Amino acid sequence: MIDHIGFPVSDYARAKAFYLKALAPLGYALVMEVEQETEKGFPAAGFGTGGKPDFWIGGEGALDRPVHIAIVAKDRPTVDAFYEAALAAGAKDNGAPGIRAHYHPNYYGAFVLDPDGHNIEAVCHASV
Repeated sequence: MIDHIGFPVSDYARAKAFYLKALAPLGYALVMEVEQETEKGFPAAGFGTGGKPDFWIGGEGALDRPVHIAIVAKDRPTVDAFYEAALAAGAKDNGAPGIRAHYHPNYYGAFVLDPDGHNIEAVCHASV
């Protein structure tokens, strides 16, 4: 089980605004925002559900390669809502909502690229 994941972004304010909108359909909200203990005091934002931040972005600057993160959605309409919200927030399409049978018969996912090119996915494993 993963406790949390985090990665740096090139434009903290832009990324924070993007994730506030894109993750809302998945029930994620900004749970915590802190100044990291570095000499430059880079900010970090923790998003999550139920008061626990498990998805973090940091203002240190972009990675030189994109990451892939998949967040579980409760049902297929929620995957669709994530995809639409992310596109409206400025994401680029990286795979419209649909079945990805090569993973398993009920794998329903949608993929977007965030402002830094990170591949963010919402996935539902339920049969309906």
